[in-house]
Amino acid sequence: MNKMHVKVDDNVYVLRGKDAGKSGKVMAVFPKTGQVVVEGVNIVIKHQKAKSHLEQGGRIEQAGKISASNVMLVCPNCKKPSKTGSRFEEIDGETKKVRFCKACGSTISSIK
Repeated sequence: MNKMHVKVDDNVYVLRGKDAGKSGKVMAVFPKTGQVVVEGVNIVIKHQKAKSHLEQGGRIEQAGKISASNVMLVCPNCKKPSKTGSRFEEIDGETKKVRFCKACGSTISSIK
């Protein structure tokens, strides 16, 4: 399993592609392929066939996958896209590995 610098429910900033400059929330993470699905970014149209004569077919817009290397985590404290690092911190008497913002140095979240 590959390590990802973003997790589900993180806010990210898109660096490259047709939606460069947009921000959104991570909806899904695919570590094996190194891709993420971001809400409102890389919208693709899926054509769906009617399953019965009562149900109507049509075109469905949904968010497509983009490479995780093309997104940057937005720090919840300084509100800027920034690189992240990991370090060990003492939390509730236990040493845990946490993510931190390299711009402001604040802790973002713990790593499972």
